[in-house]
Amino acid sequence: MSGENTPGLPDPLETLRAATRGTEYEGRLYLVGGYVRDKLLGDAAASDDYDLVLEGDALRAARFLWKRGVTDHRPVEYGQFGTTQIEIHGQKVELVTARAETYRQGSRKPVVTPGTLQTDAERRDFTVNTFLENLHTGEISDPTGKGGTDLAAKILRTPLDPSVTFAEDPLRMLRACRFAAKLGFTVAPEAYAAILENARRCDAEHGISFERMRDEFTKTLLTSDAPLGLEMMRVTGLLSQFAPELAGMHGVTQNRFHRYEVWEHTMVALRHLPREASLLVRLATLFHDIGKPRTRTVDAATGDVHFYGHEEVGAEMAREVMTRLRFSLDEIKAVTQMVGLHMRYGAYDPAAWTDASVRRLVRTVGEHRRDLFTIARADIAACGTGDFPTADLDGLSERMERLEAESQITRATSPLDGGEIMLRLDLKPGPLLGKVKEMLTDAVVGGELAPDDKSGAEQWARAYLARIADQS
Repeated sequence: MSGENTPGLPDPLETLRAATRGTEYEGRLYLVGGYVRDKLLGDAAASDDYDLVLEGDALRAARFLWKRGVTDHRPVEYGQFGTTQIEIHGQKVELVTARAETYRQGSRKPVVTPGTLQTDAERRDFTVNTFLENLHTGEISDPTGKGGTDLAAKILRTPLDPSVTFAEDPLRMLRACRFAAKLGFTVAPEAYAAILENARRCDAEHGISFERMRDEFTKTLLTSDAPLGLEMMRVTGLLSQFAPELAGMHGVTQNRFHRYEVWEHTMVALRHLPREASLLVRLATLFHDIGKPRTRTVDAATGDVHFYGHEEVGAEMAREVMTRLRFSLDEIKAVTQMVGLHMRYGAYDPAAWTDASVRRLVRTVGEHRRDLFTIARADIAACGTGDFPTADLDGLSERMERLEAESQITRATSPLDGGEIMLRLDLKPGPLLGKVKEMLTDAVVGGELAPDDKSGAEQWARAYLARIADQS
């Protein structure tokens, strides 16, 4: 195979090539992995993961580049694996010593020994990721002799026996699902059978951290065909290893307003998201009905199926899954809020809702307003019955935008601050104080109380406390 040695190389690689020309490393550095694969598929820009391998000491090469001022920072070295990460023009580049890996019984940590380009290719996940492109000549080689055939046939095949490849690093099974979704490739039958047999190994007990599982899971969600990858995870049993709550959605039938069962509905909803949808929106869409299996009831008289409170239950279940997978607190907060709020827009009745009601909704959904519309439209489309026109959603969106512009609802505050409430009503710090302040803010949002009406706010607060006292 041959490649082009042109100025079309990305800047970090062009800089690296120029810096090593005329040195001992000229002709010995090879690009490997996703960048070369995507280049052969005609889309080199699809990958910005630059991995290079050489038959020699990668750590020594990285130090050489650092001393020459080629890298932005001192190399980050992983000596036990013979790998190092450098940064050029702000872009991370990984340098790897060609190596062979063996695993002791029951250990996830490989015994690394220097190897050849051939043995290095054989230790990788799939043949389509083993192509080598010489950084200086542009020549592309296929060390396993199978990569070219598999790339043309769009097949994901392991360089070695798949049971060996997956046993060495069970995360590769999740990676197979991701590449199937990203590339539209088919997993080779023997590899698929090995995933079915070894899926149980993809867990913390076998040395796979939840962080690594999360990364493959989110990368799959961001592909152009996330439902394909997620369905493969479910069918093979991989999904149950880290998110059994999601797997439990499968087969849960719904009411007459839904064409699909819960899992199928969720997959269809994901397909209806716009291509540019963020990871948080994709996660919220995936989790939006996760609470339905736990809340499903059937009316004994009518046979109607209900999922009362599934959004609140689902928000807590999403929190459990995301906490397990080590998502950040900010990510968990945003997704669980959207899951808990995802039914609000569906209750909108343009004839019955007053402007005050819409203002309160604006304040309730806050910064998630537009994302919730994206989720709601996908949710409605995925019902598959045509019973829920989106015209009301469009009208609600326009109305919320107009009222927010007129009233600056999201910046509304109580006429009385916490100190003033305590002083005027003889209250002490605590939950009740917060409830009073929230009630006053809500009255301002609803247009029932002027933002600067302190006297009126005091009257509202006293009446509110009196109602609470009467109910106790």
